[in-house]
Amino acid sequence: MKKLVVLTGSGVSSESGLKTFRDSGGLWEDYDVMEVASYAGWTKNRDLVLRFYNERRAQLKETMPNEAHTGLVDLEKKFDVSIITQNVDNLHEKAGSRNVLHLHGILTRARSTGDPSLVYDIGYNPIRPGDTCEKGFQLRPDIVWFGEAVPAIEEAASITSHADIFVVIGTSMVVYPAAGLIEYVPKHAPIYLIDPNEVTVPVYRHIHFIREKAGKGVDVLKEILIKESSS
Repeated sequence: MKKLVVLTGSGVSSESGLKTFRDSGGLWEDYDVMEVASYAGWTKNRDLVLRFYNERRAQLKETMPNEAHTGLVDLEKKFDVSIITQNVDNLHEKAGSRNVLHLHGILTRARSTGDPSLVYDIGYNPIRPGDTCEKGFQLRPDIVWFGEAVPAIEEAASITSHADIFVVIGTSMVVYPAAGLIEYVPKHAPIYLIDPNEVTVPVYRHIHFIREKAGKGVDVLKEILIKESSS
C-alpha cells in the first residue's frame, strides 16, 4: 500500500460546527485567544482557562465527524493513511481513523503543570481548580499554547518524509512549525491541497489544488486517488 499522509487544520472541523479563531478576528468561541491559549493567560486567570476548555470539551462530546473525516477513513481501504492534525478535537478518531498524530494536543487529555510527562485521558470530563497529578501539581489541558514548543513535530516530520502522497486539508499554511512539514515531503510524492480559499504554499513545489470545502474536497480526492491507483 502507498503511504498517504494527510495534514489537517481547522477547515476540517468547522464543517462539524466547531468555530475557528482565525476566522473570527482572533476570537475563539468569543474569547480572546491569547487569554485562553497562552501560558500568560493561564498565569493571569487559571479559572477562566479551565472553564474555557471545559466548555470546549462538553461541546466536543456532542459534535460528530463530517464527510471529510469519514472520507479519510474510507481511503484506509486503499492506502496506508497517517493523519497529522493541528486540531485539538478527536473527530478523526470518532470517525474511525486509526493513525492520528495531534500536533497541538487534544482536548480529551490533561497533563501535569509540574511534570509534563504525566498525561491523563480524561474523556469529556472537566478539569477543576485543585485537580492534581499524583505529584500534587495542578492539571492543565494537554494543549500546546501559543509560544510553547510542539513536541510532536519531529515525529510528524518523520512521517511526512515517508509519504508517497501528501495532502493538506483546511489549513492556512501560516502556522509554524506545522506549515514547514511540506518541506519534508519527498520529491517524488504528489501534493494535493484542499481549500476553497487561496492558500500560499511556503515552498516551490507543484501543487494539485482542489478548491472545495473539506467534505466535498475529500470526495474529489478519493475519486482522483482511486482512479490513479487502479490505472
